[in-house]
Amino acid sequence: MKLYNTLAGEVEEFVPSDGQSVKMYICGVTPYSSTHVGHALSYVAFDVLRRYLEHLGYKVRHVQNFTDVDDKIILKAQEEGITPQELVDRFVEDFFRGMDALNVQRADVYPLATQEMTPIIDTIQNLVDKGYAYPGGGDVFFRVTKSKDYGKLSHRTLDGMQAGARIEVDPHKEHPMDFVLWKGAKSGEPSWESPWGPGRPGWHIECTSMAMTYLGESLDIHGGGQDLIFPHHENEIAQSEASTDAMPFSRYWVHNGLLQLGEDKMSKSLGNLVSLDEALANYSADSLRLYFLSSHYRSPLSYSEEGCAAMERSSDRLRHVLARDGGGKGESMDTGDYQERFLSAMDEDLNTPRALAVLFDLARDMNRAGDEGQDITPAQDCLRRLGGILGLTFQETTSGGNDELAAKPFIELLLATRDELRKAKQYEMADHIRDGLDQQGVVLEDTAQGTQWQYHPRG
Repeated sequence: MKLYNTLAGEVEEFVPSDGQSVKMYICGVTPYSSTHVGHALSYVAFDVLRRYLEHLGYKVRHVQNFTDVDDKIILKAQEEGITPQELVDRFVEDFFRGMDALNVQRADVYPLATQEMTPIIDTIQNLVDKGYAYPGGGDVFFRVTKSKDYGKLSHRTLDGMQAGARIEVDPHKEHPMDFVLWKGAKSGEPSWESPWGPGRPGWHIECTSMAMTYLGESLDIHGGGQDLIFPHHENEIAQSEASTDAMPFSRYWVHNGLLQLGEDKMSKSLGNLVSLDEALANYSADSLRLYFLSSHYRSPLSYSEEGCAAMERSSDRLRHVLARDGGGKGESMDTGDYQERFLSAMDEDLNTPRALAVLFDLARDMNRAGDEGQDITPAQDCLRRLGGILGLTFQETTSGGNDELAAKPFIELLLATRDELRKAKQYEMADHIRDGLDQQGVVLEDTAQGTQWQYHPRG
């Protein structure tokens, strides 16, 4: 299997350090607002990576943090008149509910920064003792000039970073690019005791400490969105390798492309978010997965209602072929070529668009073979197995909720009426029913097994 390694700047053969197990750390969310589809894109990508590694026989230990102490959390909690912990609890629950609905496997460990203060403080103290960090004005800063290869992940030079950066002048810093490891306490904010006075950790040191606590000094894979390459992951490397002298901190750095809404990155700061709950109210988990995976994980993707609706119809086609009576009297359909093509695509840096094309080729040929009387039962098993690597459930959509359930008897009656009209060659009236249903969000697909329908409520 080959993966693009951001550190190397190229696609490399993936080989874990011990050849058998994979230590994987994925940067988690800051839980101060609802989980959105941008989060979903990222965690589906890493879920597929994990599933494929496990398919290849590797044992994956997956750690994913929550940044549960942060300026945004503190501000939002103050605005709502609740404690930061109450806010965090609400949105951590929201995150798990959304990921479970998307069939994203849970990590082995979800450490929270607030529960890891001792190892975080110990790591900072070690950096101070080794001369890589220094206190100033109640804060503690990392000394970037002492890190000889600072910038190796983002492929930047220190001079280039400084020239292009917008940095507030801090008289306590030795160098403008020095970054904070410990923030001195401010009135009304949560704080913890430390050798440098009360305060709280900086964002970067939290991930370093939690990754090393649960996975050791050197990881196999560290992942996250491309927006984390600099400064977050760059700073993680610098402080981690300085702390332990173990190099590299992570052997492979894997970053997913970002989800856009129109021309802009989808982000909380821009206020252009589509919540995951909103998306799941209109589309099935499988259709969202298909939409995300229709683009390579390293490429940007623009969120589109039309695109999701198209993938809903595509997921229906997969479910319908699996629902067929596959036990024909003819010879069994051979699936060897499809499996080979699918795995070949996944081996090439998780080329999910190509892998999906194989699944739809398989589904099309299964329908054809079934119509010709072949036994497609083994092919159905193959489709379920390969789809499972992508996290597809092939379950009936629940989009539309109670509206769909309530409307089902009436839709079925209209479809029966339409079938009778078509048999009587009253095509104009039959088309009138179809058009009327479409206006209400009921999409029809005429197949060899009869008319299939799917409800997509109009927003």
